[in-house]
Amino acid sequence: MPDKETRPPAVSDEVQAFYESRPYPAPLTSLDEHRDLYRDPDRRRALFHLMWPAEPMRQDQEILVAGCGTSQAARYALREPDARITAIDVSETSLRHTRELQRKYDLENLDLHRLPVEHAADLGRTFDHVVCTGVLHHLPDPDVGLRALRDVLNPRGAIHLMVYAHYGRAGIYMMQQYCRLLGIGFSDRELRDLAATVEALPADHPLSGPMRAAMDFGHADALADALLHPLDRAYTVPQLYAWLERCGMSFGRWVEQAPYLARCGMIARTPHAARLASLPAPVQHAAVELFRGTMVRHKLIAYRDARAGESQRIAFVGDRWRQYVPIRLPWTVRVRERIPPGSAAVLINRAHAFPDLALTVDPVEDRLLGAIDGKRTLAEILRSVGDGGRGPGRARDFFERLWHYDQVVFDASRATDSP
Repeated sequence: MPDKETRPPAVSDEVQAFYESRPYPAPLTSLDEHRDLYRDPDRRRALFHLMWPAEPMRQDQEILVAGCGTSQAARYALREPDARITAIDVSETSLRHTRELQRKYDLENLDLHRLPVEHAADLGRTFDHVVCTGVLHHLPDPDVGLRALRDVLNPRGAIHLMVYAHYGRAGIYMMQQYCRLLGIGFSDRELRDLAATVEALPADHPLSGPMRAAMDFGHADALADALLHPLDRAYTVPQLYAWLERCGMSFGRWVEQAPYLARCGMIARTPHAARLASLPAPVQHAAVELFRGTMVRHKLIAYRDARAGESQRIAFVGDRWRQYVPIRLPWTVRVRERIPPGSAAVLINRAHAFPDLALTVDPVEDRLLGAIDGKRTLAEILRSVGDGGRGPGRARDFFERLWHYDQVVFDASRATDSP
């Protein structure tokens, strides 16, 4: 299906020219690995309930991928065959790579449009799910972009956002300024010279951490995107909350929430843990961001205005929690080798960037974890496995801890406020 032509983009000509010559992420020629991953229906189900824990699973969604880059929209179309995927981007180069994947995998559920995020309303449609990762922080006015996405979001829809985080990118912004002082461009030769210069940085340079964490930093286009991009900005947690509110959005949850919580990881063992945990959630998240100091991006789920509380109704008070159906996140692993004495396993979420967020479980907790099959409620799990004689309060705390540590999401669509 040919992509639709629209009026000229409203974004900076310089940004558009950058992505025409240096498309990012690096184009893919195969989606076979992604196709194999999403043959597991539990993976799609887990991602759905990450955004909508209180709603029944549905697959026939209208999804907008805003700023789709070279392959993101094709991956969504492959992953969600019953959904209708609409993708927009200002770069014809990026759309060309996406069209090649569309043809190769016969993605009839994908529509492509050359269109800036700010003009999303030109599509004349609304969406259940909007995906916008790594885009809004490159706009001349991110408020205009976010408001445009809000305007095309269904009242009960959700937006998956990723924007840069401020503190962990200090080294990147230092090197961006270095490149501006030297007038470095993004020709192949200049990028090779820049890569060699970056390799020569002192080991304690603030860029060293982001370099180690970024798997693709050695690629020329990734290096250009990080250090030579003509326009980017980053957000602290308070700035992010204020931005959402300013644009008529409500914070739902972090995609990985453990790095922001005072009860998870090393910070929970500091003298300030109780004081931090008593803070309102936005203040706690801001404080933990400062404690960690090296976050380079924020990934979150947001909703229109006051819908967040309704959509993210996960709480462990009363008896409602007993009706939650836990779903293991497929990218978590249970390690049994070289674990602390007395432990049965260590749980790791491979999406976490911080090693202190590994979660140790004892033998009773390990049995409870093993009983999670994506079908039984927490009450049914407790009836079948028992709580090791510790009482339901200890079991409830364990299930809540699994959730805080991003080991599970919950299908709470059938939970009621009565026992």
